[in-house]
Amino acid sequence: MHQIVMRFASLYAIVKSVTLSLRNLPKEVEKAILGISRREGISLNKAALRLLEASLRKPARNSDFEECCGTWSNTEADAFDAALAGMRQVDPADWAPAG
Repeated sequence: MHQIVMRFASLYAIVKSVTLSLRNLPKEVEKAILGISRREGISLNKAALRLLEASLRKPARNSDFEECCGTWSNTEADAFDAALAGMRQVDPADWAPAG
């Protein structure tokens, strides 16, 4: 019975936990992992896990709908501003008290 329980426990541990080996890390990733590890006094494994978890919490890169709507060049933006310039003038008479 003991052997069955131990075999089941070993199988459970294998399924529950994932081991991952990373090779050829880019220098900036390696530097970030080492920096967190040294700064916080934690293992490289824990530092790598923190970076991975933090990356999941970041907002979407294009959360301003740039992909859908596009962007204007500086020339296009300047032309748009010039076209609206007349509408941006405040006429004091519009703000005078009635009467």
